[in-house]
Amino acid sequence: MYGFRIVEKLQKMDEDIQRDQLKYHHKRVLVSKEFTFDSAHHLHAYEGKCKNLHGHTYRVIFGLSGFVDDRGLLIDFGNIKEIWKTEIEIHLDHKYLNETLPPMNTTAENMVVWIYEQMAEALEKEERKRVYDGARVEFVRLYETPTSYAEARREWMEVE
Repeated sequence: MYGFRIVEKLQKMDEDIQRDQLKYHHKRVLVSKEFTFDSAHHLHAYEGKCKNLHGHTYRVIFGLSGFVDDRGLLIDFGNIKEIWKTEIEIHLDHKYLNETLPPMNTTAENMVVWIYEQMAEALEKEERKRVYDGARVEFVRLYETPTSYAEARREWMEVE
């Protein structure tokens, strides 16, 4: 049905495509990156199983928007990973969340706002602000289980 085709000529910069052609548009776009982490916690003022110490494999999804640079990139996925690893995950992965997060009940609803704030602050740092044109956090979704999540969205975070 579909035949395998070997590319005959690899496209070369400044011959087959010009540098001013790399940026196709001037629109705001959204990129998304997903991570997982394992943590233990328990809930206060809660009657149910979660009042006891237990753990989760959390999944967090970031949606970041902005404008592309001259290469057609908003932010390299590797740079999102670097922010996650060095500024956010270190407080979460294989940690007892009740002692590593600021004083709060470690509900998904509280944690997703904290994670949102950490990524937003990281993008606001001067060295990143210069590089990523208009980059901002649009949403953070935090899955506590495969079917249960809490979400923070920019329009909610900026209004209230």
